[in-house]
Amino acid sequence: MTTGAPLKLYNSLTRQLEAFQPIDPAQVRVYTCGPTVYNYQHIGNMRAFLFADTLGRVLRWKGYNLKHIINITDVGHLTSDADAGDDKMEKAAAAQAKSIWEIAAHYTEAFKRDVARLNITPPAEWTVATDHIPQMIDFARRIERDCYEIEGGLYFDTSKVPNYGSLARAATDEGESRIDPVSGKRNPADFAIWRKSSPGERRQMEWDSPWGRGAPGWHLECSVMSLQHLGHPFDIHTGGIDHREIHHPNEIAQNQAYCSCADTGARLWMHNNFLVDRGGKMSKSTGEFLTLQVLVDRGVHPLAYRLMCLQAHYRSELEFTWESLLAALTRLKRLVQTVEKLRGQILPRAAGEGGVVGSNDLPGAGHPTEPGASAHPWAQHGGGGLERLDQAVSDDLNTAQALPALEELLSDKSLAPADRLATLESFDTILGLNLTTLTRADLRVRPAAATIDEPAIEARLAERREARAAKDFARSDALRDELAAAGVEVMDGDPLGWDWKLA
Repeated sequence: MTTGAPLKLYNSLTRQLEAFQPIDPAQVRVYTCGPTVYNYQHIGNMRAFLFADTLGRVLRWKGYNLKHIINITDVGHLTSDADAGDDKMEKAAAAQAKSIWEIAAHYTEAFKRDVARLNITPPAEWTVATDHIPQMIDFARRIERDCYEIEGGLYFDTSKVPNYGSLARAATDEGESRIDPVSGKRNPADFAIWRKSSPGERRQMEWDSPWGRGAPGWHLECSVMSLQHLGHPFDIHTGGIDHREIHHPNEIAQNQAYCSCADTGARLWMHNNFLVDRGGKMSKSTGEFLTLQVLVDRGVHPLAYRLMCLQAHYRSELEFTWESLLAALTRLKRLVQTVEKLRGQILPRAAGEGGVVGSNDLPGAGHPTEPGASAHPWAQHGGGGLERLDQAVSDDLNTAQALPALEELLSDKSLAPADRLATLESFDTILGLNLTTLTRADLRVRPAAATIDEPAIEARLAERREARAAKDFARSDALRDELAAAGVEVMDGDPLGWDWKLA
């Protein structure tokens, strides 16, 4: 049973906000297009999973039981999102002189590690493409009447599906020109269901099929896994806005052929917009791209990136700059400082709290906040904060409006500290920033390039305190400058004492 304001979500199919009504009130079923595990995920990729996590948290907040699936693509995705180029997994394996299975295992683990560091709630199930090959062949057999064979394999005839491409609204010459030509295709938009291995070619991942030995097309995987694990139809399909143009229209065409109906597979199709870096670091094709580990190595806690994404609506293009990321880190520090002060007003401050966080030892990593359904004590505490939170996220997951409501709640001195902290827990259920447990010391992430360690910093600070006590201000200033040159910011009068500072 839902509570609060009606939940409205933007449906990419209809290009409008719609009141959310689950197909089955007992369980909401959501599918998210997951990563192709041939490389590390860049932070633009991770925005899609932060968006899906926010959606899941809001659904649970509204009282729904959620079944969320994220797939792992370990076969079939070409270097072009259409039907040309090399298989991304085969190419990565050859470049690194490893097996595809080793490549897939390594980058799957790296992706899940980033999921944990961003406090993204794991799905009910991770579905892996290569675990579903027999089901993909069965699915392809069922839609074979809408396909045709060419030398390269089995291809789907998009002319057989009414309104193909309506999700993308790109059924134009301009839109189709992005799809690389393949000899023998009837229509530019037709796509591979099963891709045969070339004569004399021996792939690491290939299987026998009625259309020859080879591998499934990328688009087939998501149709099979979503419908098998969530049923047909299910509630919501999410992904990045790039999927809206080719991948998801192809999924929809397959789904409609499978059921011989107009049903697209999911009732709502939702897409987050791009994270844009004017320096061009959001594309793996450059060979140099921004990963979460790059941010950590620069001394930035992963939750600062989560906050940066929450500050923008998921359907808005978000520009990445180091300045905007550091501003988000500063905002997170202020939130944490405020919460620490509130905790200090109702509980004795723990002795010895503090410490340095290494880039591979981040507090909270792997321990996401459980987004269980809230009791919503609207009238008990919070001074209207819960209503403002609910209204914001009920309006198409508008976390950008929820954050100012949180800051106003925490600074509202008309409310008792205990009430503010109790209401904060509800905010954190949705925002996932771990504000109820995070400390400012947790945010003190050691940059990988740091040339000084914590004992040396503490020794310099002790020497500086002695110099100040002796009124040797020249020595005091010199020590402060020495620490600053090593990337350490001395914070006189602050209980934390010092922090790392990016150059």
